[in-house]
Amino acid sequence: MGDTATCVDIILAILLPPLGVFLKYGCKIEFWISLLLTILGYIPGIIYAVWVITKN
Repeated sequence: MGDTATCVDIILAILLPPLGVFLKYGCKIEFWISLLLTILGYIPGIIYAVWVITKN
């Protein structure tokens, strides 16, 4: 698999940000940051998740 984000990854990141990040990185720091941002506010969680999934 390549390092590019698929449409499914981005859709998951929009619907449930921590799940999208978890499927790409597992239970690393990116997941916990995404979970915290989603708890504090749904929109920041989405922005962070999409950014993390699409970055190189």
